[in-house]
Amino acid sequence: MANLLNLERVSKAYGVRPLLADVSLGIGEGERIGVVGRNGDGKTTLLEVMTGQEPADSGRVSRSRGLLVGFLHQHDALVDTHSVREAVLAGRADHEWAADPRTREIVEELLAGVTLDRAVLGLSGGERRRCSLAALLLGDHDLIVLDEPTNHLDVEAVDWLARHLAARPSALVVVTHDRWFLDAVCQWTWEVHDGQVDAYEGGYAAYVLAKAERSRQSAATEERRQNLVRKELAWLRRGPPARTSKPKFRIDAANQLIEDVPPPRDRFELQRFAAQRLGKDVVDVEDVDLVRGDRTLLHHATWRLGPGDRVGIVGVNGAGKTSVLGLLDGSIAPSAGRVRHGRTVALQHLTQDLDDLDPEGRVLPTLESVKRVSRTESGEITASSLLERFGFTGDRLTTRIGDLSGGERRRFQLLRLLMTEPNMLLLDEPTNDLDIDTLNVLEDFLDGWPGTLVVVSHDRYFLERVTDSVWALLGDGQISMLPGGVDEYLRRRAADLAAAVSADGAAATESAPVDRARAGSAEERAARKTLARLDKQLERVTEQEAALNAAILGAGQDYERLAQLSAELQALAAQRDELESEWLEAAEQLE
Repeated sequence: MANLLNLERVSKAYGVRPLLADVSLGIGEGERIGVVGRNGDGKTTLLEVMTGQEPADSGRVSRSRGLLVGFLHQHDALVDTHSVREAVLAGRADHEWAADPRTREIVEELLAGVTLDRAVLGLSGGERRRCSLAALLLGDHDLIVLDEPTNHLDVEAVDWLARHLAARPSALVVVTHDRWFLDAVCQWTWEVHDGQVDAYEGGYAAYVLAKAERSRQSAATEERRQNLVRKELAWLRRGPPARTSKPKFRIDAANQLIEDVPPPRDRFELQRFAAQRLGKDVVDVEDVDLVRGDRTLLHHATWRLGPGDRVGIVGVNGAGKTSVLGLLDGSIAPSAGRVRHGRTVALQHLTQDLDDLDPEGRVLPTLESVKRVSRTESGEITASSLLERFGFTGDRLTTRIGDLSGGERRRFQLLRLLMTEPNMLLLDEPTNDLDIDTLNVLEDFLDGWPGTLVVVSHDRYFLERVTDSVWALLGDGQISMLPGGVDEYLRRRAADLAAAVSADGAAATESAPVDRARAGSAEERAARKTLARLDKQLERVTEQEAALNAAILGAGQDYERLAQLSAELQALAAQRDELESEWLEAAEQLE
């Protein structure tokens, strides 16, 4: 296997902090590598040094001649004045990308529901992420480098992306905190820590097993870290079959670590504790209609949550998952029906919004202003102890909240809710910006938290790890339980989409039968002439669009000129649509 890229004794520091110290590693043709590590430990820096976007302080980075690298950054570089067509397809005509099964699949999967002539400026964060990802995957690269590619993607899109990348011949290096994705895609796992990069064969499950064995052999003394590793091992070996992988190294020693480890949590004991705190009634959704704008999200829906229920909710982006959480916490009123809360419910809702934190506040004083000591089933815990458990130590305790990273602010937001001693938690995408170590700590905390838990997340691993049942919004106005979990959700969605495509195809066949031209006939010759003429016209339109795009880039802040150019571009887009419709009709006669 030829090497595409090598790092030889590479070092990189920012200020006095070394992020990479004498790191040597290589990437071979077709290898798929996952990169993990705590936030701030240098994962993104490693990617940037590898690809030449940041220079190394010392050492050597060598790449094979002519290496084509595609890089997906955490923040997109889309131009707001472009249309989606310009940003993603880069001048490709519709008949060009639609004729290739590979490019057609990428566009159809990642841009489903996004109009190609829509302006980039009005896209949501999730839509921008999909556009950036589609633009990258449409290219031909020897090495694809992805920094948190699953951010903002729903469960279906993550599942498709994993299958697409696993089947692609390109080499891959991906930074992600999505442990299911690591297992599904990666052949190797690199852990970045303390300036070093350790390589492990296999995906996430294999990485955890190998790391446990290495720790045992080196007689590691971090008791709490070992306990978390043991609990994670127990989950991996006894959890859903999808969690296990088949590492090639010996795992007998690692398995000895979990021979006497009980399941991660005692479900029935937690439900008993929860019933003592909550009583029999928690939240009842009774015959509810939920209408948002012109969309009916729920219709005559009934759903009951009991003490100690641990529920995950899945659905496509826009299905109404966040609105259902708003319905449960009372911030959104049902259009019909009612939502009834038990008298003893103390509910807290972790939203996706981080703007509710005072940027001038300090970490420890702000948390202590909520409560200095919180009571848990295992005893009392102080604000400082809880902060330490979730990684806030030393000078981070007195840091301004505005100076915290996105992941640290997310952790702090959650801790502020936990200090109020809730007995019902609603978590909306709680894994956003959290590294794997923090996710392990959060899962460990929830393992012993007795209350009713409702989680909306695209992170399959987290959902399966902390919940006991999965419910879905499938577009039928109901909240449906899925005994088969996320796998059943994906099967049902695939079946629904296949049925819709089949129905559309049947309707098109019935309404518009196509007369095929006989070989050598006058009709065939006329159709070929039409295709040649349309190809030339489409080429001219493409050239005009390129010229207009260049003019838009050069217009700067001249908004009047930008508006004029945008109108011309829209007129060209309409002309292109007409030409492509004619092209497809002529092509059908020749099939």
